[in-house]
Amino acid sequence: MSRVSKPYEIVERALELSTTDGLVAIADEQSSANLRWAGNALTTNGVTRGRTLTVVATVDGAEGTASGVVSRSAVTTDDLEPLVRAAEAAARGAGPAEDAQPLVSGVPASPDFTDAPTETGSEVFADFAPALGDAFARARSGGRELYGFANHELTSTYVGTSTGLRLRHDQPNGTLELNAKSPDRTRSAWAGRATRDFKDVDPAAMDAELAQRLRWAERRIELPAGRYETLLPPTAVADLLIYQLWSSTARDAVEGRTVFSTPGGGTRLGEQLAPLPLTLRSDPHAPGLESAPFVIAHSSGDSGSVFDNGLPLAPTDWVRDGKLERLTTTRHSAGLTGLPVAPGIDNLLLEGGGEKSLEEMVAATTGRALLLTCLWYIREVDPATLLLTGLTRDGVYLVEDGEVVGEVNNFRFNESPVDLLSRASEAGRTEKTLPREWGDWFTRAAMPALRIPDFNMSSVSLGV
Repeated sequence: MSRVSKPYEIVERALELSTTDGLVAIADEQSSANLRWAGNALTTNGVTRGRTLTVVATVDGAEGTASGVVSRSAVTTDDLEPLVRAAEAAARGAGPAEDAQPLVSGVPASPDFTDAPTETGSEVFADFAPALGDAFARARSGGRELYGFANHELTSTYVGTSTGLRLRHDQPNGTLELNAKSPDRTRSAWAGRATRDFKDVDPAAMDAELAQRLRWAERRIELPAGRYETLLPPTAVADLLIYQLWSSTARDAVEGRTVFSTPGGGTRLGEQLAPLPLTLRSDPHAPGLESAPFVIAHSSGDSGSVFDNGLPLAPTDWVRDGKLERLTTTRHSAGLTGLPVAPGIDNLLLEGGGEKSLEEMVAATTGRALLLTCLWYIREVDPATLLLTGLTRDGVYLVEDGEVVGEVNNFRFNESPVDLLSRASEAGRTEKTLPREWGDWFTRAAMPALRIPDFNMSSVSLGV
């Protein structure tokens, strides 16, 4: 009979079964709890649990080291040997890995490596669910309907290697998305929050924010495409700068393929990107945005390497006081480019703005400006300039002399986040935010609102 072992035992047994020169075993134990609602009433809720084991086998050869990676879910003790053998066969059948490096060693073991995984459950919503019910009642009496979902995940990751690493990280991840609609469905507004434990989210405050936006939308104003002074809320800034971070690999820049390249094979490191003293940084220990303090790589690619598993991560400034400071590197790409090792980290903060809230920035607006809610369907148009296109969604509002006077039509935009940093005339207070577009992949972000004097709304969109 198959026996489901504790995660650390699964990792240890995989390492014992290894017959190749090196092995990395990564066990991810995940639990999740969720609530969904529509029309001011809960519709579904549930709790799930799962396990995934990733095995990286390495084989040394005369021409270099090859690697094979195999991942499987719901792994039990009886599944281990076939999984390890599959990874070893993949390594023996592969050519030398371009990113090959000695497996990381010498990192102190996590003291809780042999402890049971931490789990979430419906109790995470103990305070949130009643508050949500109160928000339903207020929305119902106010003539609006609330839709949305709350999801909480907790992943315990155990990393073991043949070089002696025994590391463990627990990652909570919570998201809340709330839509308010008018009864005739002609008006819609959205708000989202990221959280570690649902103790710092307030459904009543979010409902009040959405109610105000629905009132703004009672007056409809049609505007043509063009360049407008635009206030980007933190969620929109996060979506744009997360994509910038994903596009900031050093090797691609050195090889002339990105916005961070210069003619002749150089990079723009040291160049002033923003006139404002903005710092874009990642820190695995940032309060409220904590992420893994070591590399967890289930596969190799432009921005990560399985050979770097367990490599300690340190706070990193990507842009410091407006100047490009770092590009992302693995140990391999750092060696190729001559740049410092700077792996990606699973959070992102933009700091250095003022203390104004978004509401205060709206009130300080002279003349006309647009206030966005969020962006979606973001796609890359030109990697050489990092030109992105996408759509506005769930409310674009017209501001005149410090007051919102109505809702305008949606737009398609064409902008580069790097170029936006160079043109931003004001940055507000940094606050935790949930990216709307990339929230399925990246949730730990803190951003200010940005004022852009001439944001390019390239065409009118019929989207909502």
